[in-house]
Amino acid sequence: MSVGTSSAPGSRDVRRPAAPRPGDLAELGIDPDQLPDGLVVADERGHVICFNAAAERITGVPAADALGQRLDKALPLEDLEGRRWWQLTDPYGGLAIRVGQPERNLLLPGGREVLVCARYVRTEPTGPVRRVVVQLRDTEARRRTERSHAELIATVAHELRSPLTSVKGFTATLLAKWERFTDDQKRLMLETVDADADRVTRLIAELLDISRIDSGRLEVRRQPVDIGAAVGRHIQAYVAAGLPADRFLLRIEQPLPALWADPDKIDQVLSNLLENAVRHGEGTVTIDITPTASPREGEDVGTSVTVSDEGSGIPEESMNRVFTRFWRGSKRGGTGLGLYIVKGIVEAHGGTITVGRAPGGGAEFRFTLPVSVPAYLT
Repeated sequence: MSVGTSSAPGSRDVRRPAAPRPGDLAELGIDPDQLPDGLVVADERGHVICFNAAAERITGVPAADALGQRLDKALPLEDLEGRRWWQLTDPYGGLAIRVGQPERNLLLPGGREVLVCARYVRTEPTGPVRRVVVQLRDTEARRRTERSHAELIATVAHELRSPLTSVKGFTATLLAKWERFTDDQKRLMLETVDADADRVTRLIAELLDISRIDSGRLEVRRQPVDIGAAVGRHIQAYVAAGLPADRFLLRIEQPLPALWADPDKIDQVLSNLLENAVRHGEGTVTIDITPTASPREGEDVGTSVTVSDEGSGIPEESMNRVFTRFWRGSKRGGTGLGLYIVKGIVEAHGGTITVGRAPGGGAEFRFTLPVSVPAYLT
């Protein structure tokens, strides 16, 4: 389908292309039907001369019915207050200095919401409108984003309310009745306040990580990382906290390639995966570190870390939702943001992460990182 001019007044032969100008779709070898957004173009008389496949899909109107129709008939848009959009904007008879309409939500017949913006094409800055170019977008993607943001706000509000209520309650009680409590009671209250303050701090850190991941601004400060030693430190911390040493099995296949990554963020990934295995799995937590094919093109070798347990595992129907926001298994607590952040960190390093069923029946998380050795060292 090409953008052209109509032949005679009232004619239905509207597909004859105009003489190509620099930037015309036809000159660029692009069919309007290949565009991802809806494209509707009206000529100087307000008759539709282009109605691409995406516009058909979004509006439910066949192109054959729209072509040759007046723009306000082929695309009868209303604003959210029920006013007819083309009568309000009057692209052909309005101010001669206008160049278009910014994107906004409008309604199609039946109440379906679409995102619409328009461009008024003039041969001279204040001359008559020669073309009205309309872009249509489905609102579903935006609605999903808005729902996700609303869920995030609701989750954060819920998670903040409990520790802040505890902090406020204990501090108010201590300030009002300090002399009535023993030292042991005071210590217990202050330890609770300290733990709840840590919980709030972690939540804020998670929110900052999500913001950076969603905006593509998560910084990775690469330096040499001994991944085996990093895992060993986490295991030692669990053992020092009272878990038996035989709860963990660390297996390292040598030789491992040199790994350049952000050590703090890799620690965050390991902490989350090991905590999930300890808290929600059973039996031995096995960590395998092996050289493997690099996920990055141009590199031969990467490093793979697999964390598995012997618990009940993750249901098959939930596998594809594990790394989404707010996913929680049947026994999970917390915000449900940890694995979403883990995936974002791994991908920011150019790596991949997967989830599956371990040989022992539990959950198995496997992430693979490219070695990412700086060019000046190769």
